Amino acid sequence: MAEQTNPIIYVASDSAGETGEAVVRAVMVQFYPQQVDMRIVPFLENRAGIDKLVQTAKQRDGIIVFTLVIPELRDYLVEQAIRYQLAYIDLLGPIIGSLEKKLQQESRHQPGMIHPLDEDYFKKVEAVEFAVKYDDGRDFSGVLQADIVLVGVSRTSKTPLSMYLAHKKFKVANVPLVPEIQPPEQLFTVSKKKIVGLRIDPEKLNVIRSERLKMLGLPQNATYANVERINKELEYANNIMKRLDCTVIDVSNKAVEETASLIIEWFQGR
Repeated sequence: MAEQTNPIIYVASDSAGETGEAVVRAVMVQFYPQQVDMRIVPFLENRAGIDKLVQTAKQRDGIIVFTLVIPELRDYLVEQAIRYQLAYIDLLGPIIGSLEKKLQQESRHQPGMIHPLDEDYFKKVEAVEFAVKYDDGRDFSGVLQADIVLVGVSRTSKTPLSMYLAHKKFKVANVPLVPEIQPPEQLFTVSKKKIVGLRIDPEKLNVIRSERLKMLGLPQNATYANVERINKELEYANNIMKRLDCTVIDVSNKAVEETASLIIEWFQGR
């Protein structure tokens, strides 16, 4: 019996593709636990690029979701998708068309306008670069420079949270808490007001780590997903968080966006 594979969604754009990616991710939450393989196809500039995309999608029986603002490219992609009987979703075309009619004004049809190169944009880029540099305890000096410091055991969404918050212009460093490794001294010298501890239910963590092992093709009985090991890590992490006297959020049943919203709300309300 053939192994069932996840549906493939190609997110095509004449810009970076972030809008389409965000929409698809938001929609797929409604189909949990169904997973999809998402392939970003950015900066489509001509028909040749569209032809390549269509042929690839046809071979893989994929769905094309696109955010093309250049009318000629948008029309050509729709034409080719219909020709090859491909499922497609135009995210921006209907909205732009309706607004042009209502406003009696033609849109600019200019890709990439969602990211003007202003001070706000460069702050976001700087925050993303910061999150990458100081991710998962790679360089503990980032703890002293960060706006927010996340602490928690492995698989509590520290990295996704760091990147999400970076896109909101927060400089985030995250520190893994492991019983065998002493936390960096810097962690105990910064203000507790900028530290957020991430707590998780042991059973939930067991499921997440087991799935991670499965995805990596590793044995399910590995120590990483062992219940006793998990309880030991969580107890250790809780003790560290108590020492830090920091804000603690239970991420057991929260999406990254929900946890990030709580953190942002807390920091902005201080």
